Amino acid sequence: MILQSSIFTDFYKKSVDLNKQILHAWVEHSLFAWRWWLGILLIVISLTLWIKYRNRESADRLQYAGLFVALASSNLDYIGTFFGLWKYDYEIFPVISHYIPFSFFVLPITVMFLLQIWPRINPLLKALAYSIFSVIALPIVRWVGIYDPVKWHYFYSFIIQFFIYLIAHYISVTGKFKKLYST
Repeated sequence: MILQSSIFTDFYKKSVDLNKQILHAWVEHSLFAWRWWLGILLIVISLTLWIKYRNRESADRLQYAGLFVALASSNLDYIGTFFGLWKYDYEIFPVISHYIPFSFFVLPITVMFLLQIWPRINPLLKALAYSIFSVIALPIVRWVGIYDPVKWHYFYSFIIQFFIYLIAHYISVTGKFKKLYST
């Protein structure tokens, strides 16, 4: 037991040292670089568009779906970066290994707008459009130098985004939630 504990203590110390190096590199090479500002701009534009053009009567319902997209994409991003399938440079915050502008802003807000606009269109078609958007965006983000699909193929993202959209659609059309208590 003591041997096992010391192994994890060693991993912990290495992790802390590596995190210090990452923070130093982020401050020196990423913070306030034009790619960092691009991330900030993506956040501001996404939020501005959502605040200005959201359907206020449906905002709660849409935001539940958007929250699902944010949680799903950020957790999948974490898993992918943990296993070295892809990596991001120029993160907004160095303590988070995924690209916040996409996971928490661009992807969820895109889904919320797709759900809001043309509500009667077949969700499979909108899931297809969302997946195509994702596959078009990834090479652009790679070209800009933010994303590197080390051991990943864009087609996998296409499939994953397709199902993420369908689940978000289901969340958005689900009936009212039951009350927590009766009056």
